[in-house]
Amino acid sequence: MPSPAAATAVTDDLDVLIVGAGLSGIGAAYRLKTQCPGKRFAILEARDAIGGTWDLFRYPGIRSDSDMFTLAYPFHPWKAEKAIGDGSAILAYIRDTATRFGIDAHIRFRHRIVAARWSSADARWTVDVEIGEQRTLRTLRCAFLYLCCGYYRYDAAHIPAFRDVDQYRGTLIYPQWWPADLDHAGKRIIVIGSGATAITLVPALAERAGHVTMLQRSPSYIASRPDRDLLADGLRAVLPAGLAHQIVRTKNVLLGLAFYQFCRRYPEAATKWLVGRVAELLPPGYPVERHFTPRYNPWDQRMCLVPDADLFRAISFGKVSVVTDTIDAFTPTGIRLASGGVLDADIVVMATGLELLAWGGIRLTVDGRAIEPRDTFVYKGTMLSGVPNLAWCVGYINASWTLRADLSWHSVCRLLNFMDRHGYDQVIPQADPGDVEPRSLMDLSSGYIKRAADQLPRQGSKAPWYLQQNYLLDLVAMRLARLEHPSLAFSRRRDHRAAPAPIAMQPPRAS
Repeated sequence: MPSPAAATAVTDDLDVLIVGAGLSGIGAAYRLKTQCPGKRFAILEARDAIGGTWDLFRYPGIRSDSDMFTLAYPFHPWKAEKAIGDGSAILAYIRDTATRFGIDAHIRFRHRIVAARWSSADARWTVDVEIGEQRTLRTLRCAFLYLCCGYYRYDAAHIPAFRDVDQYRGTLIYPQWWPADLDHAGKRIIVIGSGATAITLVPALAERAGHVTMLQRSPSYIASRPDRDLLADGLRAVLPAGLAHQIVRTKNVLLGLAFYQFCRRYPEAATKWLVGRVAELLPPGYPVERHFTPRYNPWDQRMCLVPDADLFRAISFGKVSVVTDTIDAFTPTGIRLASGGVLDADIVVMATGLELLAWGGIRLTVDGRAIEPRDTFVYKGTMLSGVPNLAWCVGYINASWTLRADLSWHSVCRLLNFMDRHGYDQVIPQADPGDVEPRSLMDLSSGYIKRAADQLPRQGSKAPWYLQQNYLLDLVAMRLARLEHPSLAFSRRRDHRAAPAPIAMQPPRAS
């Protein structure tokens, strides 16, 4: 990779650079256009298409894992019939949003940021960008950097060290690199995993496969909900689309919050209800306790969602089997289990999860000091301690991504306008190490989170460094509360030119 010194002269100097043209980046650009209309901005997208996750993943059955009235943008109503959106419908919706609101004109495709350096004296980020297949290095500058690239690493999967996997003579597939020309009709398929990807793939593959086996080490909580929202259908028939969307969105937010609180406060009752619902959807006598009763409490890990009980219907019709066991080794024709059983398959799908990656792997430095993700704390779920003029868009773990993302977009726009009104060039969250108890960024026990615990920013034990995972509380904290806070230090460019050492200024009084 070229070194920063090999970069050409600065080619552009913008107010805001948004990283990523997926669901988050397009929404952030809309809020920036409408709430900060004077800002010059661009969206840098490493790939050559809009859509992020929804353009990258093409495996059978890919869909949302939350309802579309909360996953969709509040400013662009979801009009499709399905309340649990198909991947292709979500991708079309994101692209339509970008076109409809003129956001696509701001996107620079095949631009991958590899490093960003902040100078307090200049109050600017200098950003090194690789462009195109040749990875030509260019340099941009901006006053504010907004990372909307999520926290998943899409160029690598989590691959457990299964024994003798190289002995398998069938077809081995990873969901994020699904072969477009794969014909699975009539095939025997094993899907390894029990998370959202696995429970999406299994019923979709079962429609044409000879038989599908979902091989899981341990069960996950799975809830079924209707594919259509009858209230939404009724309201959309008599009300303007925007009003109907907002009513259904509010209803789903409140129901989701209530269900989450029920699960966390009364885990035994929640487990009984969730497992009981699964038992009702499966044939009498099915071993629900073994295959669908997790060893953890509800919402200790993210809950999986299936529309219209499609997974359970496929099991009931005999198209799908569930095996709860561990893998001893691969064989030339399939998998040998720790219990001694053998599963033969023409195709094995490794739905074993993704790896996490902070900031898309961008190397950050502030006044010559390298910033390590694990050394930072997340301020109100948006900014990072010790890092000026930067925000990171992170969604909820217990609700749709967009609910928190939209609060983040609003928060950044409020902050930018506030700084303009008061003549500030820099804002930096400052965490007191003696007052902030470090915790994992996400309060889940999932394996992919534990594996990345030392590679991500952290949260604290109390506000404003604590991610509340509660939309109503965040609505107050991020959209309605005063921007001034003792943990935020505002300053002007001339302050740093006069005195190189950082100056933590008292927040100004509201105008």
